[in-house]
Amino acid sequence: MVEGWRFIPHSYAIVNQFQCLELLKERSLRLFHTDMPYLKPGWSQHKGLFPAEYEDKIEAIPTTLPTDTQLDVMLRMTFPYDYSDSSAKRTYVFGTSEFGCVPSDHVRGLQPLRQALESGSVTLLTPSHWSRRGFIQSGADPERVKVIPHGVDTGLFKPLDVSERSVLRSKLGFAGFLFLSVGSMTSNKGLHLLLKAFSVVAQRHPHVRLVLKGLDSLYPSENWLASQSQGLTEVETRIVQERMIYYGGTLDFYALARLHQCCDAYVSPYYAEGFNMPVLEAIASGLPVICTKGGSTDDFTNSDFALFIDSQKKSFQLPQGDSGTYLEPSQDHLIELMCNLVENEAFVEQARVSGPRFVGERFNWTHVVKLLCDEMFSAK
Repeated sequence: MVEGWRFIPHSYAIVNQFQCLELLKERSLRLFHTDMPYLKPGWSQHKGLFPAEYEDKIEAIPTTLPTDTQLDVMLRMTFPYDYSDSSAKRTYVFGTSEFGCVPSDHVRGLQPLRQALESGSVTLLTPSHWSRRGFIQSGADPERVKVIPHGVDTGLFKPLDVSERSVLRSKLGFAGFLFLSVGSMTSNKGLHLLLKAFSVVAQRHPHVRLVLKGLDSLYPSENWLASQSQGLTEVETRIVQERMIYYGGTLDFYALARLHQCCDAYVSPYYAEGFNMPVLEAIASGLPVICTKGGSTDDFTNSDFALFIDSQKKSFQLPQGDSGTYLEPSQDHLIELMCNLVENEAFVEQARVSGPRFVGERFNWTHVVKLLCDEMFSAK
């Protein structure tokens, strides 16, 4: 039984649904799903994100457990985290730790993580080693925190044929060298660094463009982007605005993949991420990526297709008393790497081949869900 979110463009729901699609292929499994309340009252169900055949399968998953059926596994894919034991033989709770800790307001009942885990025997699932360290820092037993990465639908996120890509770029009005960044536009994404760096790169290479994809249906992404633009000078603001393309609406996965395929590089100067799935989707789409060194993306990037921004690890205290950790990327190094990509056509072409091959071998959903099943159903 999965307790989680469906039919909403939130990463927890997206991961849940792709995992469910793979679990449905396992003939030895009987899968059930309980829809949990969305985090915010303003969030509403959004159909059409997946291809129709995918969505039909997700919607057809039984929601009611037959009488006298004993659950083997309960998997919770929701927020805040519920660490109470279930009626199943084993209970797993998915979660992410972005800033090196798990604050009590992330836990149901507003309990400190250590206290919430004392009375139960649940196993914690998290998608990166950076995130795992945050759970351990907040008191989780290392033996109970397992890393299962996220995956990519490589049938959707893949490079386009050169001629097809050229036609699609023309239809979208795309020209020049396009940097892409996707996310909610929260401060942990490092957008203020990206905007500042882009203004410098654009003065050296006027043909560059910046494509930003927000998530206005769940968050005030456009407002958050505007607030992170306030550190720009008047000249820098003009340079960025003349070259920036912003998409705030919800795109289905096919359209989102097309957006990746029509850009030239992906850039993510993040401070803290539990995983950062858009980076993985970009790699699968054949884009070279620029991302912060030392964080969650270290788990699924290498120098064949990625350039790493130098960063310094910083600590801070949350109001609740928790000690957090984040990375501070170097703005100067970010500028250098962005210019490097614009000027290095060979690396861009190399990434177009090596990135999708790497993801296809290690991070497709079939491979990832096999890891998940091995964990949940292996003999112990």
